[in-house]
Amino acid sequence: MKLLVINGPNLNLLGKREPEIYGNQTFEEFFEDLQSRFEAVTLSYFQSNIEGELITKIQEADDGYDGIILNAGAYTHTSIGIGDAIKAISTPVIEVHISNTFGREEFRHQSYISPNAHGVILGFGMQSYILALQSFINDKA
Repeated sequence: MKLLVINGPNLNLLGKREPEIYGNQTFEEFFEDLQSRFEAVTLSYFQSNIEGELITKIQEADDGYDGIILNAGAYTHTSIGIGDAIKAISTPVIEVHISNTFGREEFRHQSYISPNAHGVILGFGMQSYILALQSFINDKA
């Protein structure tokens, strides 16, 4: 199984940014742990603060991966383009968020990704990524 993890804006600051919400671990540290924990899965990772780069990566991933785990960060709530990119591909996408977006500011309650996502997992910290990965594994079983 081949999965791509895509992170959007400011997620490169994990470990430093608002540790009370996002924790102290960098995503790179977490991703290394994820790779060692799920050795049977080929995992790739991409992060960008630029909306167009995220859209391009989603389009490039179509048919090259069994699934995409996407945390689009703030673009979740603003990007019709990312939502359209997900709708345009056949590769299933699971939307993840580290925090419970419904427990935060009102504008974070809207997602342009959710209507086109295979599923949504939020509020479980970094565990959200693990739950998404396990969902793909269970779908293949």
